[in-house]
Amino acid sequence: MSASFVTLKLATTLDGRIATASGESRWITGPEARQAVHRLRAEHNAVLVGVETALADDPELTVRLDGYDGAQPARVVLDSHQRLPVTAKLARTAGDIATYVVCGSPPRADLLDLGVRVLQAADQGRPSPRAALEALAGVGLNRVFIEGGGQVAASFLQAGLVDAVEWFRASMVIGAEGRPGIGDLALSALSDAPRLKRVDVREVGSDLWERYERI
Repeated sequence: MSASFVTLKLATTLDGRIATASGESRWITGPEARQAVHRLRAEHNAVLVGVETALADDPELTVRLDGYDGAQPARVVLDSHQRLPVTAKLARTAGDIATYVVCGSPPRADLLDLGVRVLQAADQGRPSPRAALEALAGVGLNRVFIEGGGQVAASFLQAGLVDAVEWFRASMVIGAEGRPGIGDLALSALSDAPRLKRVDVREVGSDLWERYERI
């Protein structure tokens, strides 16, 4: 089993928010930044979100670039209790694009019927980030692109499993009531904070793209 490489993508306001308090997030960043995200998806073999993101945004998580004819990355939902509805785009298109639910309970028959592949990575509980990566690596998915939400980002950072961060920052401010790009890390000291090294910064349209690597 090969080691996983994990990239965390953030698309936030200047104050680190990914949505308003009501959940509105389309679109914080501009079209150039979104095209860059599609190119990054194509460099990974799995795109991962938490179930809250899947429920709120109903995303496709596909590579949509003019002229792109490469493989689509697998879509992965961290979903402890298999709350992904059969009406979700991810479930409805699972027969065409590999789609996984990583959970802590036996597979739901209606998800299996649609072609969703269920990986039970915990026993009736919430799979840890490390357990989720091990389950994905077991099916050959070892380049993982995390796209949300805030608590998923925090859990992988807290576990020390993020190898790279791709941060797209828009020139707007939402305020403290907005939803944070990174959830609670429960830090008691600065020395406990995850630290990364910035390796690149560039403009993409009206947004800023900052790239970081694990130290």
